[in-house]
Order: sequence, then structure tokens, then C-alpha cells
Amino acid sequence: MGAPLETHEPGEGPQSKLERNYIQEYLHSQGVNLESLGNLPKDEQQHLMRAASQYASLKLAEVESRAKFRHDIHDPA
Repeated sequence: MGAPLETHEPGEGPQSKLERNYIQEYLHSQGVNLESLGNLPKDEQQHLMRAASQYASLKLAEVESRAKFRHDIHDPA
């Protein structure tokens, strides 16, 4: 299937590892892992990865919102 998610590509942003972890978390919640994902039909792989990416995006947005909220509380200026 390609390189494992634990590898780091040059130019990755600081949230890349967190995003990968959220993708793995979603797949695990669906009873799948990266290794078994390759055994599924292509359309099911695409569906799961699309849903996992959406889940990760929402979780990252939540983290960013919380960080901004905490910053606003501690430094309201």
C-alpha cells in the first residue's frame, strides 16, 4: 500500500503526526487497520480513507479551536 504512516516526509506541518493518529483512530473504530485496509475492495478502501480524513480534519479543527480559546482566556488583550 505504500509507506507506513509513521514516516515523516520533508516539509510536513507540525500537525501531520496528529492527523495520522486521528486517521488510525478512525480506522480502528471501524475495525480496520492500515495493514488490513489493503485487503478490502478499492471502493471500500476509498470510502474508509475519505471518512477517516474527514474525521481527522474535524478533530484537528477542534484542537485548533481549543488552543485559540485557551489563548483568548489567558491573554484577552
